[in-house]
Amino acid sequence: MKLVRYGKQGKEKPGLIDGNGQLRDLSKKIADINPEQLDKTSLAKLAKLKPTSLPLVKGKQRFGVPVNGVGKFIAIGLNYTDHAIEANMSIPAEPIIFFKANSSLCGANDNVISPKGAQKLDWEIELGVVIGKKARYVSKKAALQYVAGYCVVNDVSEREYQLERGGTWDKGKGCDTFGPVGPWLVTVDEVKNSQSLGMWLDVNGSPRQRGNTKTMIFDVATIVSYVSEFMTLMPGDIIATGTPPGVGMGMKPKPQYLKVGDTVSCGIEGLGTQLQKVVAFKK
Repeated sequence: MKLVRYGKQGKEKPGLIDGNGQLRDLSKKIADINPEQLDKTSLAKLAKLKPTSLPLVKGKQRFGVPVNGVGKFIAIGLNYTDHAIEANMSIPAEPIIFFKANSSLCGANDNVISPKGAQKLDWEIELGVVIGKKARYVSKKAALQYVAGYCVVNDVSEREYQLERGGTWDKGKGCDTFGPVGPWLVTVDEVKNSQSLGMWLDVNGSPRQRGNTKTMIFDVATIVSYVSEFMTLMPGDIIATGTPPGVGMGMKPKPQYLKVGDTVSCGIEGLGTQLQKVVAFKK
């Protein structure tokens, strides 16, 4: 299934995308797509519904974050060898974990707000993993059993805040709108191999990132297992699993960063596409 939350911010309704790519309303079946709906039993009940029996939603709709009530927004750094090289950083021996603030979450096509004084606004297309059941000290072999589905994430970053202002990376990763997620949550049954998905990102229509999840240093199962050693993963938690090369910081002969008015389009094979416009911060 492709599960969505659509409508105005804060007033989203649950829905799904049918086999013809049309939006169907789920609000008469469930109140929302929240962590309680992500276990295998609940997803199986939804999967039994005939999409054609659900009301068709007409007109262009805004897609919000596909899961309401995300508990943790976790990210993995430098998880592609060629990205680590372009960033002039060492290839990690273990996954690098950092957090994106939950307040950074936004819809796939919402505007990205350039923070006050931002000079080095960057992009990062990433595979998002949505946890479906409580995971604590899970083995790599069992790890994928704890995954409800996958989604597209743009790990928007301000590199000066991240790398030049001291402390951890989090301050350059958690600004408002720095976490576009979606447009939908694709359940695991529709993703044959999460380690063989093409990824792309363009800026103003020009190619920037081209990659594939098969080149991850640490695969999804390893990441879920590893993170579960250090914190309990709960249903609805999202893990962004790292980005392939082609970020603005790594461009030659000099870095290129986003500016107000730029557009970013990106997508992952089978998981949908995103489109954001960069706008200036306003009180």
